[in-house]
Order: sequence, then C-alpha cells, then structure tokens
Amino acid sequence: MSNYRRASLSGGTYFFTVVTYNRKPLFNSELARRVLHRAILDVRERNYFRIEALCLLPDHLPTIWRLPENDSAYPRRWNQIKGIFIKQFRGFSLYDENTSGSRLKKGERTIWQRRYWEHLIWDEHDYSNHVDYIHCNPVKHGLVEQVVDWPWSSFHKFVRAGIYPADWSGSSPAKTNLVTAGE
Repeated sequence: MSNYRRASLSGGTYFFTVVTYNRKPLFNSELARRVLHRAILDVRERNYFRIEALCLLPDHLPTIWRLPENDSAYPRRWNQIKGIFIKQFRGFSLYDENTSGSRLKKGERTIWQRRYWEHLIWDEHDYSNHVDYIHCNPVKHGLVEQVVDWPWSSFHKFVRAGIYPADWSGSSPAKTNLVTAGE
C-alpha cells in the first residue's frame, strides 16, 4: 500500500478535481446538481471555505477553494459534501447493487471515486492557470464550443467582475482581480 500524503497548509488555496464513480454523467441531472449545491452550502455553513472558481461537468467537478486562516481541513469538508450528497441522492436510483465488498466495507457506494485530486496553489501564476483550466473544461471535453455557453461555471461571475471578456476562449485575459473574484 502506498504512503500517500495530502498537502496541508492552514489558510491555503487548493485546486481539486472530484470525479463520479466510473465517470457516470451524474450531473446531467438537474436533481443531482441541486443536491450537490445544497450539500456544499450545508458544509460551508458549518465549516466555512471560499469557492474561488468551479465548473460542474457531467462526471466531475474541478474547483478552487480558499480555506480560512488556521484551517487546513479540506478532507473533512469533502467527506461531508460527499456523505450528504450520497445520503440525499441515493434514494433516486443511483445505488448500484454491484458495489464491491471493498467499497461496502469502507461505507462507499458507486457515486464517487474514492479519492480526489488536490493541488496546493503556489502563487498567482499557478492560481491563474488553474482558474483558466477550470473554465476551459467544458470546451476541452467537447460539451460546448465556447466557454460562455456552459451554464454551471464560475466563469460567468468572472465576466461580471470584468476579469474575463464574455467571448474569452482560453487565451489569457487581463487578470487584475483574480484573487478577489471568488465567492
């Protein structure tokens, strides 16, 4: 077994990618999108974090979070979000009877992949690159031809804040206020 360690910096800014089990296009469903949104809000009420950027795709969620000072507990937050989502959504047909014994033993179901990708943001340049990556994801995956056409993205907030032009297609915009564009 590998000796895997996650980055841990109190008050840090992190990029995450959370993926559905076997890349099921779970978030094509409006119900799934609403349940996830509610789960995130519930966790933020109890353990605040700031969502800097995100883009909800059918089978994964790339996002950037900024944690409060003296707090590095993002794994707890992800566990809570996934748990609330599973509890509220599993009755709506996604429970798969073919769940492996290993997954059942760990209390897992066939909704989320076990782990997620996390990356501690180093500096403004790294931050900008990850924000761009998040917003380009729907185009990269062939879901839309233009970034602006994907409705489940923080891109629209960045446009309203004047950080991106509405016709931005992936080339670097003038990023003067990226640090304050989050929610």
